[in-house]
Amino acid sequence: MNKRKISRRTLLGGAATAAVMLFKSSYGRMIQTAIPESLYTDDPTKVVGPPPGAVGARSPFEHPVKKASDTSSRTPLQDLYGTITPADLHYERHHAGVPVIDPHKYELLIHGMVDKPMVFTLADLKRFPSVSRTCFLECSGNFRSNKETLTPQEICGLTSQSEWTGVMLTTLFREVGVQPRASWFLAEGGDAAVMTRSVPVRKAWDDAMIVYAQNGEAIRPEQGYPARLLLPGWEGNTNVKWLRRLELSDQPFMTREETSRYTYPVKDRIRQFSFEMDARSIITFPAFPQQVEKGWIEIRGIAWSGWGKIAQVEVSTNAGKTWQPARLQEPVLDKAHTAFRYLWQWNGETTEILSRATDETGYTQPTIQQLLNARGADMGGYHLNPVTAWVIQRDGKVLFRPEKWK
Repeated sequence: MNKRKISRRTLLGGAATAAVMLFKSSYGRMIQTAIPESLYTDDPTKVVGPPPGAVGARSPFEHPVKKASDTSSRTPLQDLYGTITPADLHYERHHAGVPVIDPHKYELLIHGMVDKPMVFTLADLKRFPSVSRTCFLECSGNFRSNKETLTPQEICGLTSQSEWTGVMLTTLFREVGVQPRASWFLAEGGDAAVMTRSVPVRKAWDDAMIVYAQNGEAIRPEQGYPARLLLPGWEGNTNVKWLRRLELSDQPFMTREETSRYTYPVKDRIRQFSFEMDARSIITFPAFPQQVEKGWIEIRGIAWSGWGKIAQVEVSTNAGKTWQPARLQEPVLDKAHTAFRYLWQWNGETTEILSRATDETGYTQPTIQQLLNARGADMGGYHLNPVTAWVIQRDGKVLFRPEKWK
């Protein structure tokens, strides 16, 4: 037997050649370029392969994108895995563009009914004890239902989830000495619209934060860089971005957002302040425009509630006639997206699949008819969280079942 010694260089060269031959039809040229001769080496201490990039990038075969309009962009829920939204895919809602703010010049003023009005720089905020928590954000207008060819992204893609890092608002309130009679504070943003919202002080003492980081990095400009207000579980526009001022008072400030479309009717009265986002769920697979085959299918989706933890998600595979419990992905976090799964054997007949969530308060996600019964026919387009259904046709195509309420 010929026992000629094969050098490391020859072996690596042969492996590279095999790779080129294997993918020659479509990627041969790219691989040859990616593994140049200059990178082959006989020294085992040296790395063989292309040098790492300064910033990682997605594979060219993966291209999730946000669906954008003039004022918002929606997270591609159907394309995500797990419950954390990549920072660049987090939904956006803007009222007047994205301001460019120099972090070295950033200031947050806290004044009004306090003992010591103070101005905090970004460096000041970062000197306080930091806290990280995972929770969702959701726009109060997060629902569309006008046609069968809607994806989960188009139906309710104005929700996303991140790990947020910052300082507890209680820490800052103790620093300035919030007076006992103060029951509200005004949060003001630094965008061109000067976004403002009245927030009860009780939320500050509960779990409110000033955050400057998202998923391990500084928050993106679209998410309020260099610092924003985070009110876990509360409607999106109370989480004021580009936060620059907090004013304490003993009454709400009745801002534009609190005297306009952000209120919604409940029977014969107007609910002036709407904060918590009610329990909700959506199946993200199977969903339009996917096509499935007869046999076993793992139904997947996410559920969330601004009132606390998700206690249960039920799935129906027969248009709501019967319901079965889905399996929740642990850990189930407070005011956070929770993934659910249900294994189902489809017999090939036309049917509808639905999901409904129940949170730890006992509240169960309603149907559109139950919302109409509770709020009246003029309930508007905000804080809508109805059970949604997907129609699976005999050919395996999946369509959304529109809900009509107007």
